[in-house]
Amino acid sequence: MGGTRAFLRDIAKKYFAVGIVGVTVSDRYASVVSVRGSSMSPTFNPGTNANDYVLVEKFCLQNYRLSHGDVVIFCSPINHKENHIKRIVALPGDWMGNDALDDLLYVPEGHCWVEGDNSASSLDSRSFGPIPMGLISGRVTHIIWPPHRIGRVGRPDNHRELRLP
Repeated sequence: MGGTRAFLRDIAKKYFAVGIVGVTVSDRYASVVSVRGSSMSPTFNPGTNANDYVLVEKFCLQNYRLSHGDVVIFCSPINHKENHIKRIVALPGDWMGNDALDDLLYVPEGHCWVEGDNSASSLDSRSFGPIPMGLISGRVTHIIWPPHRIGRVGRPDNHRELRLP
């Protein structure tokens, strides 16, 4: 009986250690996230009801090393229980052309402007304005599921950011 108890305790310690390492990696370095909805179609979930699973790296959060065209996951500025996935269109200090308002908007320091690739079906900065960079939880780098879609997430060459002197 003592041997069985020691064996179970040893297995429990190993699983606990693996769990701690897994949580640390997921929290600090990278995680896998399911992408739902059509706001980022055709980049994610193109024409299917199946969700894409993506790799989210978190090294970009050190000093907010983000670029135009990066796809990021962030906490909704409207409902902090929701996460959104959108593309960065403008960074702090950029001027942004807003078609809906027929106006130019300045992106303040510490904020960025995000939009979904499918503008007809996206709740993004056009609805809630620039988002604080502190709400970003990581940058999407790769699609890892389904198998036929595995690959790097690219950046479009065309973005609507406008820089003024």
